[in-house]
Amino acid sequence: MCLCSGGKGRNMEKDNKVRAYFAGAVFSVLVGFSFLGVKTCVPLASTLQILTHRYNFAFLAVIVVMLLHIWKIDIKGKPLGMLFVTGAFYVGFMILQTIGLIYATSIVSAIIFAIVPIMVKIIAAIFLKEHSSIGQTIFMFVSVASLIAMMLIGSTDVSYNWIGITILILSSLSMAINNVLMRAVRTSYTPFEITVVTAFEGFVAFNLATLIWGIASGTLDQYFAPFAHTEFIIATAYLGIFCILFSAQLMAFMQANMASVNASIFGNVSTAISFVAGVVVLGEPLHAYHIICTALIIIGVIGVGMAGKKELNKI
Repeated sequence: MCLCSGGKGRNMEKDNKVRAYFAGAVFSVLVGFSFLGVKTCVPLASTLQILTHRYNFAFLAVIVVMLLHIWKIDIKGKPLGMLFVTGAFYVGFMILQTIGLIYATSIVSAIIFAIVPIMVKIIAAIFLKEHSSIGQTIFMFVSVASLIAMMLIGSTDVSYNWIGITILILSSLSMAINNVLMRAVRTSYTPFEITVVTAFEGFVAFNLATLIWGIASGTLDQYFAPFAHTEFIIATAYLGIFCILFSAQLMAFMQANMASVNASIFGNVSTAISFVAGVVVLGEPLHAYHIICTALIIIGVIGVGMAGKKELNKI
């Protein structure tokens, strides 16, 4: 009986890991195409309006899902403090990134965001006692270095503003902490419960910011102005439902079934997909370094997973 039970447990764990890597692939595609949505919204609304309506759609989708009983939440008797802290760090990441982009270019933001897996590795090692193998560390640096190289080679204007850089580093640190906390709370909460709290906190935070700014600047009457454009509605619906609600749930599922650094490195894949999407959808130029660096990023992600698997087989 014990052997059968152990075999079933191992098979279930293996199936969960396979599903987690599939979730990572879907996560990378959803987030990778998010820049197209942002690019659509930028000429039609302010950054604060875009963020606010993204979370409006995300929270609206949460309400619909719960009313239809597709997914349920059960947080009675559970320690809510850590759950709200986890969501708060994700919202903090988006707020700090938005502020940082006022002072720094998007290319600098992307480069700094690329080091999130390294931050996750350090934080997870300290607080969760998760230690990567030498092979995982090497492949992680291959992925991070390839992404940074691709952005630097393709950039003609990389200007540095230390205020912006500092804020963006804090933004990336918030994302890294959120990743680690998701793994820390995985035994108490389902991915959907984590997502619900994240969507709720973002909904409250950005609507409150919009209200305060609208009253102070006299632009509160412009709250729904961007909805005059159908493309804005479609883009923000995608950014809210798929790039916040679904992607947060996918990340929570990944964090529950793989090491923190393995899950976080899929963020680098999503950035590479953004470059590919620019070529395919917007007709942007494709160069050899795009192909080489994207291949190295994917090799790095696969390598991190394979190196971790080999390490477990040795135990």
